[in-house]
Amino acid sequence: MNDSRTDRDVSEKQGTDTGNKNSANTGGGDYQSGSGGHGKGSNVSRNIPYSDSDDSRMLVPSSLELGPGAVDRYVISKQIVRMQEPRRLTPDDLDERRIIYPESSNRKLVNHFRNLRTKLLEQSGGNNFTLVVSGARSGAGASFVALNLAAAFAFDQAKTALIIDCNLREPALHSTLDIVPEYGLTDFLDDPDFDISRILYPTGIPRLRLIPAGSRRETPSEFFTSFRMKQFLQAIRRRYPDRFIVLDTAPINESPDARILTELCDYAMLVVPHGGMTVSGVEQAALAFNSEKFLGAVING
Repeated sequence: MNDSRTDRDVSEKQGTDTGNKNSANTGGGDYQSGSGGHGKGSNVSRNIPYSDSDDSRMLVPSSLELGPGAVDRYVISKQIVRMQEPRRLTPDDLDERRIIYPESSNRKLVNHFRNLRTKLLEQSGGNNFTLVVSGARSGAGASFVALNLAAAFAFDQAKTALIIDCNLREPALHSTLDIVPEYGLTDFLDDPDFDISRILYPTGIPRLRLIPAGSRRETPSEFFTSFRMKQFLQAIRRRYPDRFIVLDTAPINESPDARILTELCDYAMLVVPHGGMTVSGVEQAALAFNSEKFLGAVING
């Protein structure tokens, strides 16, 4: 894998999507009706009806008690198939951004991430999970790996993926995906009345959504140690058993954020730049994770 760059769901209400050429709409529901737009960096969501996100009601005790057996998988799978995108990235867009897609001519890169996805599914017993991805150092390519892994999970037309930009100091995913977000994760965590549908953005990739970092980034660890963050991750994991959640975080050697988030998530993965670190440096980075949740390292380069 080569790249030096770091780089709304089932619902009941109706609304209107508006957008512009370069930004994704701030209220895009996950399961939508209407036509998807095509073209480089395009967003033709104007006046397309959508179903607002049921996630806005998920942070309640009853939703936290829901287990996979409480959700009708057949209904959800049908709704996923009907998902429409208010914006679509073309193959040229995806190639330019080094994002995998099923028809990509770069089969080696696609297969790398498909194999990685298969190993993760074997580890989880086929169940969905929350995964922290962190670089062993700055520039390791953690955002590249996190985004492509999420894209690989979204290949399956019966599943969805959600990538959350938890690198509050240097967020990059919104730029890679050509999204200009108005709100993000920190805005949601900072306001108990904030509707989560306002921070779920269509990425231009079918069945993949982004939660950007947000506007407040002064004290990341305080956001991640909050009860609301723990409740949020539990709810999005349990409420939608066909959704895989990937958290892109700051480098493990530069911030405690990845370690903090690992305690709230199912697994953690380290991204190591090829030829860019000593063995002892990689070992030190790996030891920073909870050993019970650490799955291993991915060499990027």
